[in-house]
Amino acid sequence: MADLVFCEPTELYNILNQVTKLSRLTEPNYLCLFDVRSKWEYDESHVITALHVKKKGNEYLIPESVDLECVKYCVVYDNNTSSMEMFVKDAASNEEEDDEDNCNEHGQDLVCGAAVEYGRILIQLTHHPVYILRGGYERFSGLYHFFRTQRIIWMPQELDAFQPYPIEIIPGKIFVGDFSQACNPKVQKDLRINAHVNVSMETSPFFVDDPDRLLHIQIEDSSESKILPFLRYLCHFIGYQSQLCSCGGLPHAQESGDPEAWMKSHQFS
Repeated sequence: MADLVFCEPTELYNILNQVTKLSRLTEPNYLCLFDVRSKWEYDESHVITALHVKKKGNEYLIPESVDLECVKYCVVYDNNTSSMEMFVKDAASNEEEDDEDNCNEHGQDLVCGAAVEYGRILIQLTHHPVYILRGGYERFSGLYHFFRTQRIIWMPQELDAFQPYPIEIIPGKIFVGDFSQACNPKVQKDLRINAHVNVSMETSPFFVDDPDRLLHIQIEDSSESKILPFLRYLCHFIGYQSQLCSCGGLPHAQESGDPEAWMKSHQFS
């Protein structure tokens, strides 16, 4: 039986933004995202690609179109579940008798969140962990409003055209992306980017002639290039931006070692 574990909002954000040649959302066995809120809440808005979970009576249904054994990431969310523990719900006043296992001495039902309840069903059907989105839709949509949608059906060509966002290294502060993402005004606006670390020979349109918000490390994008001589400047720049609480920098090249070096330097300085 699989494990039932929590998934932080930043983890789901990064799952949604994984890329090979195309977005990994195009892969049928990559991600299955389940929305267990009410139908009207789902219709009002939901996370992109999420499937609404239907109920028959009081029982949740499993979508027949999904082979859960083959799905790498299975994520469930409701409105705001943040605990695996059961909580108290008032019992119906007309109940004649209470179930001793699910009721306390005050006549109140003990129930778990909808996402946890559905997750416990799914772990019987897969060997991979089933993830519960911590804080549910309310927290995720508050942090990443640009991933809200009313679209229910996604055609393959629409997923092919999906433009991923940079990977989030430190929530709300440091992102790692490529040059095209660094030049995209929508990415800058949605993520509230206030500074760049540009590790490339190219020049981007943002923060030109502003040394307080742009660190341009001009090295070739090749395996022979050395970032080590620039680490001191890079760590100082990112640390300075962090002190300003300005939502961090966006490297223009896929240089994941840069923020890691800063975090190590920041931790032991």
